[in-house]
Amino acid sequence: MAEILILVGTESGNAAMVADCLKDELAPLGHEVRVLEDGREAAERLTGTGIVLICTSTHGSGELPDNIIPLHEALSGARPDLSGLRYGVIALGDQTYRDTFCNAGRTLDALFAELGAQRVGERLEIDACTQPLPDEEALAWAKDWVTLL
Repeated sequence: MAEILILVGTESGNAAMVADCLKDELAPLGHEVRVLEDGREAAERLTGTGIVLICTSTHGSGELPDNIIPLHEALSGARPDLSGLRYGVIALGDQTYRDTFCNAGRTLDALFAELGAQRVGERLEIDACTQPLPDEEALAWAKDWVTLL
């Protein structure tokens, strides 16, 4: 089974709730899952990590949540080689912000790809307008996603 590091970007707690639900569901399936909400620590932990699941909301007008900005800044500045890393993305957003819907997830997805990481599966984008319980959609997606690892 896989060792999965879930990196969380959250402002209101929804992405953190989704990450905790994922951990609770994936761990009994034999996966070793760690949830990390500190962007600075996340940047340090990527070395030696093989599988990352990014779970982030989008804040304001398409911005990254405050807690994950240090990760983005560290990766953008240092430009490490992430070619040994596989990752997935769960992006939470609000479709009423059409131009910036799920922008934080899209931004991190693009950065990880630029640095050589290999995305596993498709990015999941969850709309708060149509899915008031994002954990349910994320759990269904994640159960399929782990089979691709």
